[in-house]
Amino acid sequence: MAEVMRQRIKDGTYPPRTRVPSVLQLAEEFQIATMTAYKVLRALREEGLTYTEPGLGSFVAKNPKH
Repeated sequence: MAEVMRQRIKDGTYPPRTRVPSVLQLAEEFQIATMTAYKVLRALREEGLTYTEPGLGSFVAKNPKH
């Protein structure tokens, strides 16, 4: 799932400053546990690809590092 999300950010499926799917949405789409989806979103944030707005969700960084 992490590699798919990285690719979607890189190819513009998720453009900069747009919201990425929630943990629950990703868990459903990829048929994985919510904790796994959470860990992937956390890893993307730590890599500088996304950022989180409390209460709003995760968004693609303005200039995501590829």
